[in-house]
Amino acid sequence: MATNQTNLTGRTVYIVDGARTPFLKARGKPGPFLAADLGVNAGRPLLARQPFEPDALDEVITGCVMPGPTEANIARVVALRLECGDRVPAWTVQRNCASGLQALDCAAQNIATGRSDLVMAGGIEAMSHAPILFNDHLVNWLSDFSRARSAPARIKQLLKLRGKHLKPVIGLLCGLTDHVVGMSMGQTAEKLAFNYNISRSEMDTFAMESHKRLAAGQDEKHFGEIETMYDHNGKVYETDDGLRRDTDIASLSKLKPVFDRKFGKVTAGNSAQVTDGAAWMILASEEAVKKYQLDVKGRIVDAQWSALDPSQMGLGPAHAMAPIMNRGGFSINDIDYWEINEAFATQVLACLKVWTDNEYSRDQLGLGKALGDIPLERLNVDGGGISIGHPVGASGTRIVMHLMNILERTNAKRGMASLCIGGGQGGAMLVERA
Repeated sequence: MATNQTNLTGRTVYIVDGARTPFLKARGKPGPFLAADLGVNAGRPLLARQPFEPDALDEVITGCVMPGPTEANIARVVALRLECGDRVPAWTVQRNCASGLQALDCAAQNIATGRSDLVMAGGIEAMSHAPILFNDHLVNWLSDFSRARSAPARIKQLLKLRGKHLKPVIGLLCGLTDHVVGMSMGQTAEKLAFNYNISRSEMDTFAMESHKRLAAGQDEKHFGEIETMYDHNGKVYETDDGLRRDTDIASLSKLKPVFDRKFGKVTAGNSAQVTDGAAWMILASEEAVKKYQLDVKGRIVDAQWSALDPSQMGLGPAHAMAPIMNRGGFSINDIDYWEINEAFATQVLACLKVWTDNEYSRDQLGLGKALGDIPLERLNVDGGGISIGHPVGASGTRIVMHLMNILERTNAKRGMASLCIGGGQGGAMLVERA
């Protein structure tokens, strides 16, 4: 296992505010908003309520895995549309599923080291707009056709066109596959289910609970960070729309495995939803807090990036959170609330299992003994990726933002947010209320 720590030891990094769009489930065709539109919709009300002008920001940083062809360096595109001005630098980061967390970490590092004082950082993804590409056969055919100058030559080239040329490359499926180990993310989840003896019933029960918690959270108005959006037809989007209130074990058990159709347990129902969404947070130094008289929600205390076998990428949160716990001398009870992004039910359950395994904790996590059980009543208390959705560039920001809101709502002190990352990595961030 390799690790890379942040362990912020410079200036304090304060969390000032945050906002996000509703997370909108992809439904087989491009959604109503491009990625940059989502970023603008989340950022405009957030900046409008601040006591400083948008051009007071030192930089804008966003995570995004699949920006569109008109959205190169999407952070700059959105920053300009939000009237941050020509002189505010903006840059885009990509660490797969934790890109939004990476943006926060980059902002925190720059503030802690004195390079910046006021940063808007977040994540954006419009997964429904993932490209459908020509395959190499068609690209080569088009190249040959373009070089054919005479009518006979073009006719000859046309006669070479075959069915194989017309098979599209689905960008989203390519992006959700680890081509080094030759496994999709769902297949890595199946491997964890097998290795840690996680049953289909356990996975479906976890998925059902995610929907129940989201339903309760919506009913109790726990999602004040969501900003209403309107599309060009005047349709209103106010809440995460992937919620299935009628989800039960009976309906989940009827779903067929997706990634191992014969022996598998991972289904669409116990996996994260393919989703569009954006989230932003404003981070500040003490100097900026004083200058603009900002109210602060809390601070970023520590962050960690870890790496492991890509075929077991789902264990990344366990690997990333453990060093933070070790550095801070924390026990499970020292963390009031936890967010582990629900890429797959089996992936979260596997993380919980290895944290109770003394041998794994010693040999793989570098700990003297297992950290113990994370109480389920303090984990993903308002649902997670299975019910809310997982726009890969945005989820890292969403979980940190919502974790801070949970701490504020419950008058609690400390929270841990973490994600698994395709390619065999994990990211985690420790936050505290001010």
